[in-house]
Amino acid sequence: MSATPNVHAQRIAAAQSTLADLGLAACLVPSSDPHISEYLPARWQGREWLSGFTGSMGTLAFTRTKAALFADSRYWTQAETELAGSGIELVKIDSGAATHHVQWLAQAVQAGDVVGVDGAVLGLAAAAQLKEALTKVGATLRTDVDVLAPIWADRAGLPDAPVYEHDGAFVGSSRADKLALVRAAMAKAGASHHFISTVDDIAWLFNLRGSDVQYNPVFLAHALLDAQGATLFVAPGKIASALTAALAADGVRVADYAQASAALATLPATAQLLLDPRRVTLGLREAAPQGVKVIEAINPSVLFKSRKNALEAAHIRQAMEQDGAAMCAFYAWFEAAQARGERITELTIDEQLSAERAKRPGFMGLSFNTIAGFNANGAMPHYRATPGSHAVIEGNGLLLIDSGGQYLGGTTDITRVWPIGTPSAAQKRDYTLVLRGTIGLSRARFPLGTLSPALDALARAPLWEHGLDYGHGTGHGVGYFLAVHEGPQSISKAIPDANMAMQPGMITSIEPGLYRPGQWGVRIENLVLNVAAATNEPFGAFLEFETLTLCPIDTRCIQKDLLRADEIAWLNAYHSTVRTRLSPLVDGAARDWLLARTEPL
Repeated sequence: MSATPNVHAQRIAAAQSTLADLGLAACLVPSSDPHISEYLPARWQGREWLSGFTGSMGTLAFTRTKAALFADSRYWTQAETELAGSGIELVKIDSGAATHHVQWLAQAVQAGDVVGVDGAVLGLAAAAQLKEALTKVGATLRTDVDVLAPIWADRAGLPDAPVYEHDGAFVGSSRADKLALVRAAMAKAGASHHFISTVDDIAWLFNLRGSDVQYNPVFLAHALLDAQGATLFVAPGKIASALTAALAADGVRVADYAQASAALATLPATAQLLLDPRRVTLGLREAAPQGVKVIEAINPSVLFKSRKNALEAAHIRQAMEQDGAAMCAFYAWFEAAQARGERITELTIDEQLSAERAKRPGFMGLSFNTIAGFNANGAMPHYRATPGSHAVIEGNGLLLIDSGGQYLGGTTDITRVWPIGTPSAAQKRDYTLVLRGTIGLSRARFPLGTLSPALDALARAPLWEHGLDYGHGTGHGVGYFLAVHEGPQSISKAIPDANMAMQPGMITSIEPGLYRPGQWGVRIENLVLNVAAATNEPFGAFLEFETLTLCPIDTRCIQKDLLRADEIAWLNAYHSTVRTRLSPLVDGAARDWLLARTEPL
């Protein structure tokens, strides 16, 4: 847990007191950095520092007299706890993409008022929405101010960890080939230049990795491409001379991170600049000369990196095997420790599971904070145990564990739920309905190019039959030794756009859930790969899912009469595959556990 609520009340009060000095009526603090990242380096964790809310997504807005934190259902229980005593109102929103904070600010100000936000971290698309709403009420937006600067005395600097090349044995395409792909897309869009700020796009494009952001093997950088070369803007000292030379051989020049804006400012008037409005900040957009033609379109790299090639898919399958073997070893230990009556907490689970992953070949670190939630804690989708607040695993109930690893050959993300003691009939019913959702979507076949949100209902249907639902999306894209959350596809209730079309090689999670606040939560998650399905002329090409994740799904929580015969057949076939693929990688107690948990239902 971060600082105490009274401290956050004091920090908000200090921030509010600066508004008058700056001539502002209100201020917006988004969860963002100059790269529009989901997970932020310490320097840009201003929303958390001010409010005390530690969730990965959320927006803070405040006037001189009131403050509000906007968060979706994944964080409601967590936010209520963390905001207690701060004086900050929790505004519950329906999804992370909602814009309730924009309406809140528009209603909180009057004609002639000025709202401040740091344009260096405000996305271009978000800025357009905010400007439009404020203009309608006669207010204006000021983006050259950082209200945190005068009050955050111990604010972190830029991270200084070194940048390294992704191991060549695991690289699916060369740097030169990737640059050629992006340049071809630039030419098709009519662009002479292309500016990229998103760190996962840059890491993918240049086959580089880093450790500037916790759990994400990325580094802070911007990139500017033209028809012949590219400039990579990175803080001095982060790239060794040998790597600088290797980049130069591919036409990539290394420049100071601080020079990115200046490079944009010196573009020729004839330049035609490709920018992604969802993936670049207002501050950087405004650095480009007014005469430059700006072409707004998705970064081509977003689409290219979402489609893993055959070599990458092969490495991912191997990473899934290693991850599954680590899970077997952990769960064998867990059940044996339980039987011995050892004291196990949610923190113990994180420690032991992380230790087992660390033993596996190619392991580089966790892909996100391990979520180990027992009973009521499992009802918070993004719960995290802390030394000051965690549960002991004892008595009866459900234990939800959502975890993942970063391997040189792929990124994993898996959720399983396990019975502790004797689960109740209601818990078994919830578990089985969620499992039916996982199975239903996993078995789907769909036309090539189907917009991913169209698949969302397949996972929700078994829950909807009983008047039940969950507040988060069903599936997110996953990177290749990159971000565990990756676009452009999203299996969710999101309003679809053309870039969400499902294509071969995409990796997506399937993770329906059901949460009963104060009681228990259920989520069953596998990662799947889009692969070609048999074509039935004249209806065109179809895709289906190959389930990548390899770990038993507990059958002790199943209410069997709720499953159809075909659903049982899918589960048995999955467990047969898990047993076959993992048996060579485990022995002793881990192998015994694997064999027991993959017995046919």
